[in-house]
Amino acid sequence: MTAVINMTSGNERNPGDGRLPDGRKKLGAWGERVAATHLESQGYRLIARNWRCRHGEIDLIAQAGELVLFVEVKTRRGRDMGAPEEGLTPAKSRKLIALAETYMAEHDLDADWRIDLVAVELDKSGKLLRCEHIPDAVLGW
Repeated sequence: MTAVINMTSGNERNPGDGRLPDGRKKLGAWGERVAATHLESQGYRLIARNWRCRHGEIDLIAQAGELVLFVEVKTRRGRDMGAPEEGLTPAKSRKLIALAETYMAEHDLDADWRIDLVAVELDKSGKLLRCEHIPDAVLGW
């Protein structure tokens, strides 16, 4: 499902305007806000944003009933670097599995979980083209 969500306020610059200092980090943070809003609009409850441990970071952690979702957000402006989904490599997938296992152990949780992807794509001018939630994007655990 593709959602069109306007996440800019009068105090933020559009991530596509090319004038942002440290543009990649700001674009990623903007994409994570879009993804979080999209997930909440679909009925998911956000538990954490940018959860970190010594092994890395999980962008979003959400819950649907008893199910825990670990969400990787990939944001792309244009297709020069490929589609957002292409950023979820096998190495990144293995890291996400390890991070999810660490989170579950550190929080003493005994629940079903999965790793999802939210692909956020903008055109070169910064217009949001799609925000797509892909459940079970990482399998193998």
